[in-house]
Amino acid sequence: MQKLSIADVKSLLEKVQTEDELLLFREDSRKGVAKLVVATEKRLEKQKKLQEQFEEMKAYELFYREQGYLQIAGVDEVGRGPLAGPVVAAAVILKEDFELLGMNDSKQLSEAKRLFYSEEIKKQAVSYGIGVVSHEVIDEINIYEATKCAMKEALDQLSVIPDYTIIDAMPLGHFENECSIIKGDAKSISIAAASILAKVERDRMMCEFAELYPGYDFQNNMGYGTKKHLEGLEKRGPCPIHRVSFAPVKSFFV
Repeated sequence: MQKLSIADVKSLLEKVQTEDELLLFREDSRKGVAKLVVATEKRLEKQKKLQEQFEEMKAYELFYREQGYLQIAGVDEVGRGPLAGPVVAAAVILKEDFELLGMNDSKQLSEAKRLFYSEEIKKQAVSYGIGVVSHEVIDEINIYEATKCAMKEALDQLSVIPDYTIIDAMPLGHFENECSIIKGDAKSISIAAASILAKVERDRMMCEFAELYPGYDFQNNMGYGTKKHLEGLEKRGPCPIHRVSFAPVKSFFV
């Protein structure tokens, strides 16, 4: 081991995947190697925690597969609370051996990670679908019913008919076999995947709307009622994608 340079040791440690592989490096008395070993231990511990979290989030999918269901769709939505823009839902059927460590509720991830995970989910999924319901429909039938419509549309876009559906928070009744899970985007890997796809798609749409309707900071607030958004609303009044049934937007139409 002493014949290896610190740079060589670093290169080898970057490939280490188990604690057992560290044993040989622990025999090296150099301080530089000791620091690299500690850094590798931290990396392995983080990897272990991510693996454990991922296995926990597969529990629902595993349970329903044990009941004989093979095509399990996770469903989630993004955009119930904003003052402007559509509500967007996604449905995703993942392969049984799907693995993408670090996945979580889309709100817990950075934009860069969401974009990365979104592409990987699309590559690895058995099928996925996106449902979009406009602000006009939201105003017409209310946000709860509009959310259900977006979820049903996302499910109908799947190229494979699911035999079980796992939905975040609300019952849907679109297929016979389903369950709703409170905070499901943090408990089910399929729902988490759906939340990421829905979030990325809606953010993309809101950035496009920001170019069409400047002055509301849509590219940063995605339609939520932030200070800049409310200042823009006060100064300019509602734009064509604002939800007129939502306060304070509706006060402009009294």
